[in-house]
Amino acid sequence: MAQQLGSRAHAALLLQQVFQHQGSLATVLADKSQIADSETREFCYGVMRWYFQLQALTEQLLSKPLRRKDDDVRALLLLGLYQLLYMRVPAHAAVSETVQAVGQLKKPWARGLINAVLRNFQRQQQHLFNSLTAADLQAFPDWLFERIQQAWPDQADSVFSASNSRPPMTLRVNSSLISRADYLRLLSEAGLSARPGLLGQCALTLEQAVEVSQLPGFDDGLVSVQDEAAQLAGELLPLQPGDRVLDACCAPGGKTGHLLEKQAEIKLDAIDNSAHRLTMVASNLKRLSLNARLIEADAGDLSSWPTDIADGCYQHILLDVPCSASGVIRRNPDIKYLRQSADLAGLAAQQRHILQACWTRLAPGGSLLYVTCSILPEENEQIVAGFLETQEDATHDPIAADWGVARRVGRQLLPCAHDGFYYARLRKSASKMDSALLKEAQ
Repeated sequence: MAQQLGSRAHAALLLQQVFQHQGSLATVLADKSQIADSETREFCYGVMRWYFQLQALTEQLLSKPLRRKDDDVRALLLLGLYQLLYMRVPAHAAVSETVQAVGQLKKPWARGLINAVLRNFQRQQQHLFNSLTAADLQAFPDWLFERIQQAWPDQADSVFSASNSRPPMTLRVNSSLISRADYLRLLSEAGLSARPGLLGQCALTLEQAVEVSQLPGFDDGLVSVQDEAAQLAGELLPLQPGDRVLDACCAPGGKTGHLLEKQAEIKLDAIDNSAHRLTMVASNLKRLSLNARLIEADAGDLSSWPTDIADGCYQHILLDVPCSASGVIRRNPDIKYLRQSADLAGLAAQQRHILQACWTRLAPGGSLLYVTCSILPEENEQIVAGFLETQEDATHDPIAADWGVARRVGRQLLPCAHDGFYYARLRKSASKMDSALLKEAQ
């Protein structure tokens, strides 16, 4: 059925699923039973990117809210406004084609409504915008708008702007197989323009996004798609051959692959609580011709871990904990719609729980890298600082770098040319017994 729908009607039905919390936008678009073309995807991402602004305009234009069962019609209204405001679609075409899409939704009663609302918007656009709040103008929910302003008063405007921008396509060159300079030449020979990244040593940013099938050597593992900020995770642990390393909450496996590209002779265990997501990790590693032991387990529930993972058995742990994902909104704009203020307390509790559990498996003298794709302090520095206050054998190992913003613990990258990520590195001090044994060995 989806194949027969026009892109506007198709987008409306997909957005309806997101509005009714039947899945994230990425999940809905990944459903092979309703494959979306590029125009449909553009409509979906555009509406979700500007949702709170478009919805605030719609509320002024409607005499009463539409019923929940008519969320597909509401999606078409938002889509019509999105075309008028943010797409290079002639106004008459944006209105007429959106009205025509109602017929494919089998709701002919909505034709007149959509036509009237969109034409009324054209007449009253400036007046309607004058009535919007600051949060509406930035297309952010009130709670998240206020939290970002409070946490980053000097950078808030740039955070909002970057979060509403289209993300670039950034690559991670597999330095174990080819240098960044040599891969840049391969791209040039393929007619693709790119520039070296400013953060990651292996990063390249394409001037224009392409299908991965167009990337030279992609199937042979020469390159992976990964944002530059995320690539730092593979560079901040001092890996040595033979080290036993844990990648906790590993899916979809971008960081897992990077660790092995940096040091292939480590013994890497990768844990995730989703069997489906572990298949994504396995697929990534297979393409890269790399190996790790993949374990389906809850990183915060030690009873679900294999029995051979004993206390203090890892020299290094990469801990990329679940979070609000507030630093990657430009890639997943529906985060603004799906995430709620009340979610943060539960996420913070989960982050503390996972950190405490994984810490027991870190060897004395070992390092743990705490990572989130969040820009909210309550998920980042507050979690790590609280842990340091109560964990006697934990010390902050400052990251010497010129990127991001130095916090009391860790460093925060805010969204700009890259995604927003937080990194904090901790070291586990050796116990008195370990120190005595070390002296005897010497």
